Amino acid sequence: MAHYSIKEIEHLSGLKAHTLRIWEQRYSIIKPRRTATNIRYYTDEDLKLILNISILNKNGYRIGKIAKMSPNDISEQVNSLSAPEVQNELNINALTTSMVEIDEERFEKIMSTCILQHGLENTMINIINPFLEKIGIMWMTGSINPAQEHFITNLIRQKIIVAIDGQYHTPKVHSKHFLLFLPEGEMHELNLLFLSYLLKLNDHKVTYLGSSVPLKDVLEVSEYVDPDYFFTICTSSPSTSGLPKFLEKLCNATEQSKVFASGYRIDRAKGPLPDKVTHVKSVDHLHVILDAMKN
Repeated sequence: MAHYSIKEIEHLSGLKAHTLRIWEQRYSIIKPRRTATNIRYYTDEDLKLILNISILNKNGYRIGKIAKMSPNDISEQVNSLSAPEVQNELNINALTTSMVEIDEERFEKIMSTCILQHGLENTMINIINPFLEKIGIMWMTGSINPAQEHFITNLIRQKIIVAIDGQYHTPKVHSKHFLLFLPEGEMHELNLLFLSYLLKLNDHKVTYLGSSVPLKDVLEVSEYVDPDYFFTICTSSPSTSGLPKFLEKLCNATEQSKVFASGYRIDRAKGPLPDKVTHVKSVDHLHVILDAMKN
């Protein structure tokens, strides 16, 4: 059974530690254990209860009313909420629990149900992407260890790859050739895989190089495949100071190739981007771009 500090519970649930302490003192709704040195800690069951309490509280249930419910009643009330955003949060919380408990069976059930009901694209946008953002915060604050992160991201990766493998399309008049890669040092490729899925869904050809690819290798490959567009995601690499030179080399690779780029480094780039670079700000923005290519 995992043990969580109040700070870890704060990051996992989104509830402030101060709020948790007040709820404990006034309502005894949460009853943390104590170590031999009198430091409070929480178990997996406490985490599940707190996640459910958080959902009810966000949806108008007063904490005094929630405190009178049993854990089973709380769970039933949460499951009775039908608003899409509530269901998304429920799924995100369930994925969080499956990650911390290394529960592959639960993950498979959640993902399969979501994809069946909403499709991979909506599942990625409304559930997986917010979940990945949550993982990022948890990882930075030490609330999860690297093994838990690798466990869940690899399962998500497998789902996207299966969906890509199941795609079949014939080239259209508007079809373009995209060369996808992550810069050297950039390792998290889930969003790049999802991008590959979306591009193929829109009948475009994709050459996929994956994560942490040296720029010289990208440029060498481009000589063979002659892409219409490069597409890269710069989250932590290259550095802020190295970004302009990186983009300049990419723009100069071929005369006709243009560059699509997204990610934290692009969002916060200092000064204007080169003319051949299009900053893709969101999935909705990408859809606008792809729709324009059909006209």
